Amino acid sequence: MSYTIYVRMKKLGKQKSSDLQTVPCVLDEKPQTVRELLTALTILGVRQYNARKDDGKILAYLTKEDIAEQASRGKVISDLRGGEDASESRAVENTIQCFEDGIYRVFAGETELTSLSDAIPWTENMLFTFIRLTMLAGL
Repeated sequence: MSYTIYVRMKKLGKQKSSDLQTVPCVLDEKPQTVRELLTALTILGVRQYNARKDDGKILAYLTKEDIAEQASRGKVISDLRGGEDASESRAVENTIQCFEDGIYRVFAGETELTSLSDAIPWTENMLFTFIRLTMLAGL
């Protein structure tokens, strides 16, 4: 049986909260802890990436609209793919390490989840928000 959760992601300073898109994520089962949530979402992301990376594009072209939209987000890329598949185990390891290092924060509704062992406080229509904290370096 699969379970659908709803996720939105934000990079500090890059988007207005009104620009955040809620994305449905279909997981194999309902996660009970933060570790299970992060693991399931990471595996889903790796599988989606691996499935689309070799979709037959030899050369990608960007329209003026694509360039303008991507430029407003701060990065323009051509979406060319290829190479080896991403590793699920390495991606999960990286995800967990980044959470432990405070690179991003996870919220279940309005509640911040601060530990990998935290139980997820499930409510109806739960929305998860991931906020990537951008580290600034200066002279």
